[in-house]
Amino acid sequence: MGQEEPDLYRDTWVRYLGYANEVGESFRPLVPVSVVWASYGVATAYVTADAIDKGRKAATAHAQDPMRVGVAVVDTFVWQSLASVAIPGFTINRLCAASLALLGSLTRWPLPVRRWTTTALGLAAIPLIITPIDRTVDFLMDSSLRKLYGTPGEPPTSH
Repeated sequence: MGQEEPDLYRDTWVRYLGYANEVGESFRPLVPVSVVWASYGVATAYVTADAIDKGRKAATAHAQDPMRVGVAVVDTFVWQSLASVAIPGFTINRLCAASLALLGSLTRWPLPVRRWTTTALGLAAIPLIITPIDRTVDFLMDSSLRKLYGTPGEPPTSH
């Protein structure tokens, strides 16, 4: 058996592009909102590229079955959109907003210190939220959309 080729979107540095919006949300107190939106653009480009890649791989492996190609694209795009962009972006956004508000009411720290502290908390939370979000999205997909396919898709692993 030959060794399987590494997946560009899962096994290389490229996968970290899926974290761009979480980093953007962490830096929201310090940067213009346009920088945060640009980070969502990077993460969305990553999600789209991964979905296209999985569609191409499915087309190569299952040339006679366009349904499998469609399933590969849809499953990857929906999973990655939820697990890499929507849920973690919302989570880090709310965590940072709450921490900035709490630091404002509980401390007398100057605003720049509160903003940098909030950013540090957001960045520190990223590795902690990934696995629970990925597992939750796996469960949600297996319990809903993947039932429509007839067989569970191969859930992406961590961004």
